[in-house]
Amino acid sequence: QVQLVESGGGLVQAGGSLRLSCVVSARTFSIYDMGWFRQAPGKEREFVATIRWNGGNTYYADSVKGRFTISRDNAKNTMYLQMNSLKPEDTAVYYCASKFPGRVDYDYWGQGTQVTVSS
Repeated sequence: QVQLVESGGGLVQAGGSLRLSCVVSARTFSIYDMGWFRQAPGKEREFVATIRWNGGNTYYADSVKGRFTISRDNAKNTMYLQMNSLKPEDTAVYYCASKFPGRVDYDYWGQGTQVTVSS
């Protein structure tokens, strides 16, 4: 069973920064592609960023490109999301997820961490 646990959320003023972490309890963490998603109140969950199993390719939603950075440390079974220049519209519950390379759908999800950006 693969478990994902997010941390690092909180309340921050607009223009501030936060770093989210996602720890994965799997001996084979390094084989998974990983992603961050978010869901704002009253809205559907949306893609934020993804990183390949080897860290070689990253992709971002247009809304966060240039402000957010996804990374991973396979030795620590951990993925990160550095969020800079935060905006009120970034307010959401942020989820990390993992999938096997080649699959479209994500297989495992965390419980989420709340990020609130005040104006």
